[in-house]
Amino acid sequence: MNKITLIVTSTFGLEALVKREVQDLGFSNITVSDGKIEFPGTANDIPRLNINLRTADRVLIKLGEFAAIDFGQLFDGTKILPWEDWMPIEGKITVIGKSVKSKLESVRSCQSIVKKAIVDRLKEKLQTQLLPETGSEFTIQVAMLKDVAQLTIDTSGFGLHRRGYRTGTGEAPLRENLAAALVLLSFWKKDKLLIDPMCGSGTILIEAAMIARNIAPGLKREFAAELWPSINQKVWDDARAAAQAAIRPSGDLKIFGYDIDETRIKDCLVNAKKAGVAADIVFERKDIKDLLIDQPMGNVISNPPYGVNIGSPGELAPLYITINNIFGNKKGWALYMLTADKRFPDFFKRSHPPKVRKLFNGTIEVNYYQYYAE
Repeated sequence: MNKITLIVTSTFGLEALVKREVQDLGFSNITVSDGKIEFPGTANDIPRLNINLRTADRVLIKLGEFAAIDFGQLFDGTKILPWEDWMPIEGKITVIGKSVKSKLESVRSCQSIVKKAIVDRLKEKLQTQLLPETGSEFTIQVAMLKDVAQLTIDTSGFGLHRRGYRTGTGEAPLRENLAAALVLLSFWKKDKLLIDPMCGSGTILIEAAMIARNIAPGLKREFAAELWPSINQKVWDDARAAAQAAIRPSGDLKIFGYDIDETRIKDCLVNAKKAGVAADIVFERKDIKDLLIDQPMGNVISNPPYGVNIGSPGELAPLYITINNIFGNKKGWALYMLTADKRFPDFFKRSHPPKVRKLFNGTIEVNYYQYYAE
């Protein structure tokens, strides 16, 4: 199997976590830059990466990278790349693009030039005058950065955060891959108590249960490259079978989710069932003010409303005070809060957060406040 270059994309701030996942899957010679983890692999690695990566955004094939200060260079550099290794005669070609600090500023023009070059190459190599584009889709990105063009093919299709289990999400949904990252960054272990007192649609707790039971996040969804003739279906079947065999049985997980909204709790139950972890989490309608903590130690991971999509500063202050009243003096409890509201540490009086990590939930900049158990 010929070596290729693979790129796994990442939300800003999660590159180190994604790199660790890639390493755990057996890859090496990894290069990390902002939002990208690059490493050598083969076409047969694409199913395993898509099915198993929890915190990544997408898996891309890097076709080439070259200097391009004019459209002639962009066309020629694109045309010499081996597009026919991946794309059949009937493949549907979709080109997206971006340009940063480059002379070729017009993204639309870059997209047009790249598509023309790919079409010309395929016509020559496949010996045809017609490309019907009636088959499976190939999304190519031309990324211009400081007059260097990078051309990639997206193997994932929908972003990897789309696990396929989530229906109701409330007004400010937390992306599944970010929820998984919150759990992994918290150092929570499957034998420890875990609570989300404002659980919304249950995403954090569902991802935690999936991690504890080693349920691959992409096991129940499809990917763009699954329809490509260049990757044998047996490779996909084998990757899924291996992921299925690696699942740990449902056991004695101590995971609890609460929310004041009855509709959200119903969503939690549906989502957990679809994810295969309904027996591992207890969901209950409860106002956080009524939460009784009688255990000496545990973990809290939560994404409270923070006034960007829902909530307002006036509404949030009493909520933060309640969180402080319940957990501020619970020294055996670790508290992890994701919020865009930078006032949170002013209300949680235990200490200054030992660790604050800047992340993004979609386009919203958020902080992950990490208070360790004392």
